[in-house]
Amino acid sequence: MNPEDQRERPGSVLDEMICFALYSAHHAMNRVYQPLLAGLGLTYPQYLVMRLLWEKNDRTVRELADLILLESNTLTPLLKRLEATGLVERARDAEDERKVRITLTPTGRRLENKARKVPCEISAASGRSDPDFRKLYRRIQSLRESLRDDAAGA
Repeated sequence: MNPEDQRERPGSVLDEMICFALYSAHHAMNRVYQPLLAGLGLTYPQYLVMRLLWEKNDRTVRELADLILLESNTLTPLLKRLEATGLVERARDAEDERKVRITLTPTGRRLENKARKVPCEISAASGRSDPDFRKLYRRIQSLRESLRDDAAGA
């Protein structure tokens, strides 16, 4: 950890803002993920796609976009980069040419073995037990859903 990150910060108005706590936690999480994912040759959004494909291979772009909470036009360039690195293949759906299906290549399947350590490394870096991590996840997920529902109603 960077020594500057460890120093005490004087209290400020930001300490009262949950959005800042989430924002700064996001950046801290990225600092832990970055070297782990660099070793896999993946960015964080690419890692999310790969995790979904390792869970269930052969998904549509729309399905992936919905699960990652991105627009498909945002996801498409990311998928093209994964294809260029030989991890996935993109192909039109045989029954509905409007759909693009994403499948793992053998190289993409093999990468899963190297990636298995990532969740354990993140958990260890957090200093949280698995039950604590799951509880925190459920609370953040609930917050996200409440905020999305409110924004959709606006």
